[in-house]
Amino acid sequence: MQTCLGSKDVDMTDARKGIVTGGTWCIDRNKMIDFWPSEDAAVEIHLLDIQGGGSGCNLAIDMKKLDPTLAVATIGLVGDDEDGRFLIAQADRYGIDRRQLAITRDAPTQFTDAFGSRRSGRRTHLYYQGTARLLTPDFFDFTDVTARILHLGLPGVHGIMDAPWRGEANGWAAVLMKARAAGLKTNLELVSVAPERIAALARPCLPHLDFLIVNDTEIGAIAGEATVEDGVTAVNACIRAARRVLGEGAMRLVAVHFPTGAVVVTREGTVIESPSVDVPKAEVVSANGAGDAFAAGLLYGLHQGWSTEDALTLAHAAAAASLRSLSTTTTVESWRDCLALAARWGWRKGLSNTGSPAR
Repeated sequence: MQTCLGSKDVDMTDARKGIVTGGTWCIDRNKMIDFWPSEDAAVEIHLLDIQGGGSGCNLAIDMKKLDPTLAVATIGLVGDDEDGRFLIAQADRYGIDRRQLAITRDAPTQFTDAFGSRRSGRRTHLYYQGTARLLTPDFFDFTDVTARILHLGLPGVHGIMDAPWRGEANGWAAVLMKARAAGLKTNLELVSVAPERIAALARPCLPHLDFLIVNDTEIGAIAGEATVEDGVTAVNACIRAARRVLGEGAMRLVAVHFPTGAVVVTREGTVIESPSVDVPKAEVVSANGAGDAFAAGLLYGLHQGWSTEDALTLAHAAAAASLRSLSTTTTVESWRDCLALAARWGWRKGLSNTGSPAR
């Protein structure tokens, strides 16, 4: 894997600098259990960690940990309660510009109970919308925003944003249109709701995106392609799905990540396949937040004008670093330290599956 900086694959020569995140700011009550129980059963919680969560929070903090000098701002909504004050303190701790992180007394702060299973390594999220139900496109004001990239999410868990908005299919598309009109480049983060729900919410957004960074299940949902079978990623199917989605949108690239690696398909037709970091099993605590860390690493590299290959290397390295914690952002380090950690652990020999599930 490359760790030096190569030629620029995505033009980032505009005068804008920095990242703005938008959407979900919630409390994550992260819990580690032996296995996910059946109904009417009981299972002990072995570890508990309460942190900020959601696309707006996670990527903002990850970016500041990768590079504390990078300007990072955020747009979202929290409650006037203890959880909301905790999230505001998190933003302040990392130097995130929170002038558009609004506070309301009309609903409690959104929260998620995130359960990690030691047996399967999988995650189960139970969420309460709270303030997320009240977020609308009107909260997003890009007039004085000088950031280069907007990272927006999460469709599927925001009542008003998920609904039609002033002639647009949903509030997410409306925000993305507003951001691009203001000169920002855009990325959308998804959440693992039902596949048909992902498709219905994401497809109207595709014409208004510059990047799309998703996991193997999400790209399959958008494209209507079977990309995972019995828990195994079909890499060729992911590439087909990425090409199909790229053809329906305005993206410069579509990146698809999964435990054994990632693929990137560019507007020019280039396909980059990259295995992930060979993380020692003893180092893995939870995959919670690994997708956010991957997106942060990729977007940081692209923002800095790195080649797509080098940005992808950092994406894997940041995701690997995040695996060492029960919560989403705790063990992400500077971009140099993430790369050094990946170099120390080494890389998988190749993508573990290139199959093609039946359509």
